[in-house]
Amino acid sequence: MRTTPDALRDAVARIAPSRLPTLTQHLFETTTNVQQTQSLAPLRAFVHSLERIVDAGEQDPTEAIAEIRAIRDAAEAEAGL
Repeated sequence: MRTTPDALRDAVARIAPSRLPTLTQHLFETTTNVQQTQSLAPLRAFVHSLERIVDAGEQDPTEAIAEIRAIRDAAEAEAGL
């Protein structure tokens, strides 16, 4: 799995489609911060936001949780963490 902005946007669309516009803006700010700071901390904060959305949802969170973990794991692997 790649952690490109498009891949992350696709994940957001699957996890919380009604919040896509807001989360897309948050994702844009996150990727900019990651590039500027050379740190995954902004990405971790974004993933934490997704986790909170999943926790508040009424649907079975299993698939969303797996998607979030895959995003985080791929980002950490690409960063060599």
